[in-house]
Amino acid sequence: MEGTEGASELEHVKGVAERMQGNSPIYDFLGLSSATIVSATKGTVIANILLEKNHVNSRGTIHGSVSATIVDWSGGLVIATHGLEKTGASIDIHVTYIGGAQVGDTIEVEAKANKVGRSIAFTTIRIYKLIEGRPGPLVATASHTKYISQASSVKP
Repeated sequence: MEGTEGASELEHVKGVAERMQGNSPIYDFLGLSSATIVSATKGTVIANILLEKNHVNSRGTIHGSVSATIVDWSGGLVIATHGLEKTGASIDIHVTYIGGAQVGDTIEVEAKANKVGRSIAFTTIRIYKLIEGRPGPLVATASHTKYISQASSVKP
């Protein structure tokens, strides 16, 4: 995928997300297969997720573990923009919870690959509450580090 732009990364990332279905029970439980991957270019993925009742805590706001799982999911997808099919195992996830979102709200997930090396990848993720279709209040920020193997990359 080296040197390709836009459409091919988006197509590849959507394919990786589809192949995750059925292989990750937590992603399936949270309905991440219904997330809309809005865009994917090398090093960046943007996705929208409509929050449902299984996404919130007893106070009715997005559960911290849901945010962390979204970080794990989107961190893998942004690594996939570098041509990888298998996006490794998490080494570290750090989430800072800033605001809330409720059932019926749509959140926007912005994932960036800061560095994808031969064995380690570093990503940052921002989760926003969408207001009238635009990113509004910040819900969470995160850093996500994954062990990867470049041997599992897709050949162009």
